[in-house]
Amino acid sequence: MECRPGCGACCVVISISSPIPGMPEGKRAGERCVNLTEDNLCRLFGKPERPAVCVSLEPTHEMCGDNDDHAWRYLNTLEHATKP
Repeated sequence: MECRPGCGACCVVISISSPIPGMPEGKRAGERCVNLTEDNLCRLFGKPERPAVCVSLEPTHEMCGDNDDHAWRYLNTLEHATKP
């Protein structure tokens, strides 16, 4: 499955504990990644500085569903279920 352009759910909803370019402490759940453009595209996509955690997160139908709302809800549920 390909990323749905303009969704951005994984770049906002989930927390990332590793450093991200422009966010050396990572990001909190619900915090918009500084590398996400206004039209919800990743500025780092395909670049070597893109964090491994982002590269390893591959879109699936289970996660992304048929629309952006599904992705946001699914990832929010996952984030809440896995926080310490």
